[in-house]
Amino acid sequence: YMNMEQQRSDSLRERHGALVEEHPKLRIRERAQRLGVTEAELVAAGCGVASRQLGGTAQALFRDLGTLGSVMALSRNDHAVHERHGQYQSIEANGPVGIVLGPDIDLRMFFGGWKHFYAVTENGRDSIQFFDKAGEAVHKIYRTDQTDATAWSAYIERHAAQEIAPVRVEGFQRIDEADAPADDGALRAHWRALKDTHDFFAMLRQFKVSRLGALRAVGPDLAQRVDKRAVETVLEHSAATGLSIMCFVANRGIVQIHTGAVKKLLRTGPWFNVLDETFNLHLNTEAVASSWVVNKPTVDGWVTSLELYGEDGGMIVQFFGERKPGQPELPEWRHLLASLCPQALAA
Repeated sequence: YMNMEQQRSDSLRERHGALVEEHPKLRIRERAQRLGVTEAELVAAGCGVASRQLGGTAQALFRDLGTLGSVMALSRNDHAVHERHGQYQSIEANGPVGIVLGPDIDLRMFFGGWKHFYAVTENGRDSIQFFDKAGEAVHKIYRTDQTDATAWSAYIERHAAQEIAPVRVEGFQRIDEADAPADDGALRAHWRALKDTHDFFAMLRQFKVSRLGALRAVGPDLAQRVDKRAVETVLEHSAATGLSIMCFVANRGIVQIHTGAVKKLLRTGPWFNVLDETFNLHLNTEAVASSWVVNKPTVDGWVTSLELYGEDGGMIVQFFGERKPGQPELPEWRHLLASLCPQALAA
């Protein structure tokens, strides 16, 4: 059995080597797609990387991340990459949902599908990488010059897997949701009665409607499409005025959040980038199929967000003005988002 595993790894490494020779610039996510395998399989087989499998649960691995000192946290989906420097602090990771609530690294983890974990070295960069059962990368933690190198090594020794488990890729069950609600009026009434932005997801489940389906159905005073350059307008405004924003990037297993103003903006081809000292965002604006300003009532007043969606209907990135529960939205943020809208928002 181990022999067959070995043969599979060897043949994958061979194919991978040939691909890299032909296309040396491809990132590992793209290399996996070209080879028709998952990123987790490439990492497990040591394709272009040195890797060590980590054992235990994702929760146990997360609870111990505070020992590492300052690191870089990376979460991404197909079209946006969110990188944040800082420490893992105020970590809660016991059940299926976890949270990291430090001033710098701010995460919500949905551990249900997390499965394969590795310490990885690629081109001299050390990282700890978490993959889901479908073999997709959920979250990566990079060692930096600020990281406690001794603590990093100790962490990996402490959590190294006792037995190597091969990567067996499983699919995720499709969520049962329609592209339009059965009853627009009922959805609208429920939306208008929301008390907290966190109740939004439960509403979508209750109406069995996709997020984008809800935005289309609910009426322009609650959700309306805006120009595709809206995201650049918002980031440029933050950079010019110091307006503090919140930037959310999510995939199936995690939401990563940055709070603060942005400073250095740069476009490189299809990618629009924020390149600040502790925060980087890489956003493929060519992949944005629609941009929406979304308006939700809460006990603290109306809360508006800018949301970008891809061709597949998945959310790429979401922006809010900086706020904490119990505080009203920043008037300057509200004004900025209203200025992007052709029609008036409910207020």
